[in-house]
Amino acid sequence: MMRIDIISAVPELMSSFLSHSIVKRAINNALVEIHFHDLRAFGIGKFNKIDDYPYGGESGMILSCEPLAKCISSLRDQFDYDEIIYLTPDAQVLKQAEVNRLSLKTNLMMICGHYKGIDQRIRDEFVTLEISIGDYVLSGGEIAACVLTDSIIRLIPGALGDEMSALSDSFQDSLLSYPVYTRPKVWRDREVPEVLLSGDHKKIDAWRHEKALEKTKQIRPDLLG
Repeated sequence: MMRIDIISAVPELMSSFLSHSIVKRAINNALVEIHFHDLRAFGIGKFNKIDDYPYGGESGMILSCEPLAKCISSLRDQFDYDEIIYLTPDAQVLKQAEVNRLSLKTNLMMICGHYKGIDQRIRDEFVTLEISIGDYVLSGGEIAACVLTDSIIRLIPGALGDEMSALSDSFQDSLLSYPVYTRPKVWRDREVPEVLLSGDHKKIDAWRHEKALEKTKQIRPDLLG
């Protein structure tokens, strides 16, 4: 079973997202455990303070060292983590190959940044992997943690109804996914391509590869490099 621990200043943002669909099935089937940890439980002083102003006079707030260190250390005292992941825009953008690698791990910890991020010393001391989900900035790392968690869990054997379906997803073979169709055969004068009705799996596979290649060349030619 995989265990995922997520540290956040606002963990309630994630509980609904990660309690439905494929993730819910994986939890119910004892394939994964997801645990949220409220950083404020480790806050400083009467008001459980978890942030402070940055040195250097920049605007915004930064998550402080001590609350994060206490939370991370309390978890590391109980579990051995394969990766301690910090979700942040100033990192390598997530790729499917990295998701595939992480899906084979047992224990993962994720740290959600908030405000202007976390103190660099926490990154230096504890973080083993930094991930961005795209070249844009969000209010916090909670959405990114949900994205990463979902992308990992769907690859765990038994999480999907058809385990083979994940192998044909976009990016698994460095191509975008081919077009897909379902019933009815004709909809508003638009017909399903005849090859998909032929029953000839060799021709169907060739058509799918050709269409995936066409789409990738048009939309994401950088993937073909």
